[in-house]
Amino acid sequence: MSNLLYITASIRSDADSVSRGLGQQLVDGLAARTGATVTTRDLAANDLPFMTADRFGANLTPAADRTAAQAELAAIADTLIAELQATDTIVIATPIYNFGPPSTLKAWADLVARAGTTFRYTATGPEGLLTGKTAYLAIASGGTQVGSDYDFMSRWLTFFLGFLGITKVSIVAADGIMGEGGEEKIIAAKEAAEKLAA
Repeated sequence: MSNLLYITASIRSDADSVSRGLGQQLVDGLAARTGATVTTRDLAANDLPFMTADRFGANLTPAADRTAAQAELAAIADTLIAELQATDTIVIATPIYNFGPPSTLKAWADLVARAGTTFRYTATGPEGLLTGKTAYLAIASGGTQVGSDYDFMSRWLTFFLGFLGITKVSIVAADGIMGEGGEEKIIAAKEAAEKLAA
């Protein structure tokens, strides 16, 4: 049985968020096709902590060597990393906010990037340790065109996943939806998501 990790980052509700709608469509289609067990991580609802010097030190300290305070600080990162390690497929549904990722998605990335666990340093540079996984990105934006020079979210997220060893990444985007033809763009994105998940 395969495992699917569904990560959402929009501050909008399921009913109002275009990225959540696209992401759920991908999840439903992929789960129906593969029979995967789905784990959902709502970044907007879980109030992830931002990285601090103490939390960074705790995350890099081997579990057996952590103090009680360090264990408490590292607990959320341990959980998020375990979710990634256990999954075969990742669906990340996210908007673009001010040309970049939501702050909660960046906080998640800072917590799961752990040297020696999700990546390692080698003589030839960093090497991702989360290989063999597939990622799908469901992206929505009001004005930013995905893949444009001013889209700093999809390029960053694709690069970050590759840094962890997740290099098979597909994108479905409903972008520029606040402009002319927004509804048509959403419909086209839903059709693309349906094909991608089939």
